[in-house]
Amino acid sequence: MARPRAIPTTADAARLEADQPHSEVVRFDASRTLPLDSGQTLSPVQIAYQTYGALNADRSNAILLCHALTADQHAANPHPVTDKPGWWDLMVGPGLPIDTNRYFVICSNVIGGCMGSTGPASTNPATGRTYGLDFPVVTIRDMVRAQNMLIEHLGIETLFSVIGGSMGGMQVLEWTASFPDKVFSAVPIACAAKHSAQNIAFHEVGRQAVMADPEWLEGRYATEGKIPRKGLSVARMAAHVTYLSEAALQRKFGRELQERDQRTFTFDADFQVESYLRHQGSSFVERFDANSYLYITRAMDYFDLAVDYGSLPKAFADTRTRFCLVSFTSDWLFPTSGARDIVHALNAAAANVSFVEIKSDKGHDAFLLDEPEFFATVRGFLEGCARARGLP
Repeated sequence: MARPRAIPTTADAARLEADQPHSEVVRFDASRTLPLDSGQTLSPVQIAYQTYGALNADRSNAILLCHALTADQHAANPHPVTDKPGWWDLMVGPGLPIDTNRYFVICSNVIGGCMGSTGPASTNPATGRTYGLDFPVVTIRDMVRAQNMLIEHLGIETLFSVIGGSMGGMQVLEWTASFPDKVFSAVPIACAAKHSAQNIAFHEVGRQAVMADPEWLEGRYATEGKIPRKGLSVARMAAHVTYLSEAALQRKFGRELQERDQRTFTFDADFQVESYLRHQGSSFVERFDANSYLYITRAMDYFDLAVDYGSLPKAFADTRTRFCLVSFTSDWLFPTSGARDIVHALNAAAANVSFVEIKSDKGHDAFLLDEPEFFATVRGFLEGCARARGLP
């Protein structure tokens, strides 16, 4: 694993991560360009990643973790900007469901991100300035192509498993469609084979909030030393509501007032839930790039396997990958119906597939939280796949 080193919790520190991340990096020069769905190519390309555990002698125990929209490569180590635990430290580690005593775990920052993989916050070598909106629009398939470049660089021919939730689940599905012979098993979690009209609408609200901020400056804020804090904060607040459930919000906050006995009859944060969302927004601004938010949400919007491959069953035609799909009962952002559509398509393609719907009232974010049934599902599926592949 790369060196863990905390740096000051500031937006300036986060900006430094875009070019010089506190993780391993691989750089591809003009001899290895990244083709994009838009018809453009990206070069040079830098991919930032973390690894956990050890690769075995025959390179058969590698698991690729695919992160969600606002996460990054720091799945199971302290975040270098916030110093908070990794986003999946409940799942990844010695003796945990994704057991680093047994598996070699890789997690990379997606192309278009802002934590070291090439994206709009990176320096454009052609100009010496931040890419900003000169960065080409990317798709989930482009992200997976970049990940494949990394996997090939590491000398891994077949991944034991590809695992991810939300946007990470989209990447998992794309891996099985784009590189079916390179994925022995797949665990798409809390995701769908296409982004719904409702989810596109939520993303558009967030993007418009960012672009309406006077300090966005048509995407040139970095070169002017500005940050569209208010717009990005509002975008994060709106999105965060979709990650929760009514039951979770009611249980945690209800209508409780925030450090006061009476309503103020102002537009201050009277309610605890208001204060919570404001904190989520302000802290997000310190670690995430606004343009990256625009690009990554657009990549999710464009995701539609059936359109890209002719139909959903065709996306999985002749697949030999073993699948385990997971959904959560209270997830209204990616409801169980989307997972069932994938299962039906996999059945039509005669794939090896299992499906579990976890009863939880924690909403979409349940896959990041303490859910024993979910942990047992992932552990059990990987155990079965390990036996089938002959892993010790």
